[in-house]
Amino acid sequence: MSRRMFATVGAIALLALSACGDGDTDTTAAGSSAAPSMSASAPMASSSPSMASAQFGSGCAAVPTDPANPGSFEAMAKVPVATAASGNPVLSTLVTAVKKANLVDSLNGAQGVTVFAPTNDAFAKIPKADLDKVLADDATLKKVLTYHVVPEQLSPDTLAGAHKTLQGGELTVTGSGTSFTVNGTSMVVCGNVSTANATVYIVDTVLMPKS
Repeated sequence: MSRRMFATVGAIALLALSACGDGDTDTTAAGSSAAPSMSASAPMASSSPSMASAQFGSGCAAVPTDPANPGSFEAMAKVPVATAASGNPVLSTLVTAVKKANLVDSLNGAQGVTVFAPTNDAFAKIPKADLDKVLADDATLKKVLTYHVVPEQLSPDTLAGAHKTLQGGELTVTGSGTSFTVNGTSMVVCGNVSTANATVYIVDTVLMPKS
């Protein structure tokens, strides 16, 4: 498979990733075209020095702040990861991929995982034709999605380092404090996001498993 194809495949990944399983839940998300952008220029959501429970990163400003909004941090913390993603407008493309791969139930049923979730902007970097090909190949899609999931919950203090993924390969996180990069190219734009069963790190570029 070409490098370009792997990039496409990686784009789909995201949050779905928790496990290879079948099952589909009707989770509805806003279209990616209407979703706010998680740009690096957005203001920091938290300046607290304690990262034990606080979200961090410039992209957190794109997350809804109304606790009643299903995409807010407060609402996401009360539901499992796939359901949490479906309520967050910056992850609508990812949700589409998760549903396509029939991974909703698997993700919601997983316990104690870490998910690296590409934003809508990350998916937008991939040519539509390439993305459509990946979405049509369930085996490849699931492989890429599970590469974005680590079977343990990583706090900011334990995030840096090499971590084995559900796909079987390893991803490497570098950085410290509130600045982290995955596999040398994908930056964490909003980190330490809690859901009922996972910790999510939202990234600006999709990750690619090695061939």
